[in-house]
Amino acid sequence: MREHSRKHDLSSLLVLLLFAVFAVCILSVLLTSADTYRRLSDRDQGSYDHRTAAQYIVTKIRQADRQGAVSVQSFEGQDALVLAEEIDGEPYLTRIYYHDGYIRELFTSADGEMLPEDGEKILEAAGFLAYADEPAEGQLSLRIQASDGTWEDLTLCLRSGKGAAS
Repeated sequence: MREHSRKHDLSSLLVLLLFAVFAVCILSVLLTSADTYRRLSDRDQGSYDHRTAAQYIVTKIRQADRQGAVSVQSFEGQDALVLAEEIDGEPYLTRIYYHDGYIRELFTSADGEMLPEDGEKILEAAGFLAYADEPAEGQLSLRIQASDGTWEDLTLCLRSGKGAAS
């Protein structure tokens, strides 16, 4: 009878050990999958941020694309994309620039005195550069540096043509 009890104990122990190995395998697969999902989610969020910032700025430029309305100027020592428009006969400027870890947008009257920190935060970033490659041809280049250090490069040819960017 003791032999039968030992065999039963041994088989129970073997089943318990097999169950423990199975549980450990499932747990390791779940942990690996969760880590992979987190990394993919972070990558997708970064990609979304890049595309969103670029498309936002391109849309703003396309909306303002009129003769002499789009230019690159210095704003408190930083490159700024300046979009000019007239509302009820009064001139207004929209400046898109980098300040204090964010790409910002500032909408003011043309003679308004505002500081860079007054702008609305558009997107967290590590840098923003704007320059007119071929001002006579209306070509404009933008570089957006994401928080992770990667750069997004954009080159636009303004539809309003020659003399649009300066």
